[in-house]
Amino acid sequence: MKISTKGRYALRIMIDLATNDKGEFIALKDIAERQEVSNKYLEQIIAMLNKAGYLETARGNNGGYKLAKKPSECIVGDILRATEGELTPIDCLKDTGICKRKENCKTYSFWEGLEQVITQYVDSKSLEDLIKN
Repeated sequence: MKISTKGRYALRIMIDLATNDKGEFIALKDIAERQEVSNKYLEQIIAMLNKAGYLETARGNNGGYKLAKKPSECIVGDILRATEGELTPIDCLKDTGICKRKENCKTYSFWEGLEQVITQYVDSKSLEDLIKN
């Protein structure tokens, strides 16, 4: 399993919004500048985060973005799933019906265990934990 730039940048955007929160909306260009990511790419990621309910948005001169939840309520695993989809390490765990060998597969339980470890870890961390670290 490899986390793409969308997942990595989503966490960076969320941390940026949390650490620069002064109660006002933050312009996309300011986030892009601080994170050294293009506005166009950030727009795609912000759309995913907004759809998942993590952001408040406002248009106009004082428009921009801010977190819709407290950093302690933003779970890293959920943010990654919003941008990456499932975090399963192999396809046969996503849809157990696609693998005809599951019943006789000697490695299936290994992959299942790996998925559990990944899930437990990413779901045990909040945005607040990342900020404090």
